Amino acid sequence: MTMNDRILVVDDESVLRNNLARYLRLQGYEVDTVGSAEAALAALESSSIGLVLTDLRMPGMDGLTLIRHLQTEHPDALTVLMTAYASVESAVEALRAGASDYLLKPIALDALGRKVADLFEKRELHERVRRLRQEVRERVGIDLVGHSPAMAAVESLIDQVAPTPANVLLEGESGTGKEVVARALHERSDRADRDFIAVNLAAQPDTLVDATLFGYEKGAYTGATGARDGVCRAARGGTVFLDEVGELPIATQTKLLRVIENREVVPLGSDKPRKVEFRLVAATNRPLRRAIEEGLFREDLYFRLNVMRIELPPLRQRLDDLAELSRRLLERHARSLGRSAPRLTAEALTRLRGHSWPGNVRELSNVLERSVLLTQGPWIDAPNLPDLDTSGRTSNLREAMERFERSHIQQVLSHCQGDKRQAAEAMGVHLATLYRHIERLGIEP
Repeated sequence: MTMNDRILVVDDESVLRNNLARYLRLQGYEVDTVGSAEAALAALESSSIGLVLTDLRMPGMDGLTLIRHLQTEHPDALTVLMTAYASVESAVEALRAGASDYLLKPIALDALGRKVADLFEKRELHERVRRLRQEVRERVGIDLVGHSPAMAAVESLIDQVAPTPANVLLEGESGTGKEVVARALHERSDRADRDFIAVNLAAQPDTLVDATLFGYEKGAYTGATGARDGVCRAARGGTVFLDEVGELPIATQTKLLRVIENREVVPLGSDKPRKVEFRLVAATNRPLRRAIEEGLFREDLYFRLNVMRIELPPLRQRLDDLAELSRRLLERHARSLGRSAPRLTAEALTRLRGHSWPGNVRELSNVLERSVLLTQGPWIDAPNLPDLDTSGRTSNLREAMERFERSHIQQVLSHCQGDKRQAAEAMGVHLATLYRHIERLGIEP
């Protein structure tokens, strides 16, 4: 047992508290006893207590008042209320006061033992989850790489808005890392122990968007064999991230607006509103103002989403971060392949700096992933990089991505000595898919 497994029994009946203490010591716990709530508060000031087992009715301060004090002054301590005055009201009041659980007198010792063991086990599980989430927070902090003025401004806004419940709208070109910022907002908020649910609306068929967001009842549509929560309900106090929010159909925009305003959702196939609570972060890679002018996006929904706006800079405006970004991406891709991370030569880094990066960080990640895949030594030199546009001009995004795709396929085919089946396996695509890309991009045999 650790010091956090020490138990304090609080009861004005000496026989009962001594019997409970004797039983708990036989279970392996270290136990202290006191006869009043006031003595319990004094004991907690001088020793580390993991669980307080307290009677409800005692002279002076009662058990509920003690629990409320513990919530403020010793929030890490588990609390179990014992009462002979059994009623639903007293149990509910105990839990509302912050009690971890309650027991009815006369106390069944085996039930007490199970309850104490369960509470300590749940606390340990919660601590493990907390540590894992802390690791995620640290990784998120690392993924927001960069010390350029543009990224420093983004970091400052994240730190300011994350602790608030405000809805946030993220704007920026494709590939600038909007989901990374959304996760940072979640992990730096008081919702970090709840779920983060991301939905790419551009990848959702219009016919399924409502079901995805708002849920549905059994039989709501063909194939709905059971009821399902939508992401608005499933978040349960967490964060919902709607990527490419500009792709929402107008009818769904109206429903989402009602959800935001009323904090309730009506699943498909139901007429009964269900309460929801979540923080909304939305993202778009095209100006919603233009969509409003074209009648494709509701202005009132825009104002609800745009309580706080964060614009992510394109990579070409934060080239001071390129070296650090590249190092982190090389480490990530090498780790996924079970290799040591190669490093960029000065010539390779110079070549990367000369590219216009229309695909932003996502394009950089793809370039470096391919380079790790095809590089055997500890260094990536300029010739190991794909045929980048080094003119410094901003190319059409589709043309730039096709140029990168063509170069990538050509170099993998060359590495595989023209063996298309081997090349398809190296790229993780089906052979038929590779043939379609070869034909679409006009790649010569």
